Amino acid sequence: MSTGTLKQFYTTQKWVKCRRAFFISKFGLCELCGKPAEIVHHRVPLSAGDIKTNLAKCYGWDNLQLLCRICHELQHSSRADGLGFDSNGNIVFTQTAKQLGSDTS
Repeated sequence: MSTGTLKQFYTTQKWVKCRRAFFISKFGLCELCGKPAEIVHHRVPLSAGDIKTNLAKCYGWDNLQLLCRICHELQHSSRADGLGFDSNGNIVFTQTAKQLGSDTS
């Protein structure tokens, strides 16, 4: 299966209903900072295979978290290219050039 399968998952009626119910249960507020939220985040990321084999991971509320955009970006800030976000949502470098394999010494 491909990432297209994941994109399709997020448009299914079952996911839309689950997302809406979870959003309402958290009063529409980010679970990390308390600001208005927009994203129902999977704490443990889904793979395409999970959609048919692990429904608890897909729809289980214990794997969901309601986040604002900034907190969601912070959850995904450990990028291989060394870019990340600070608490204000600004782009920052999280690795030095040496860590990235560009040591010039």
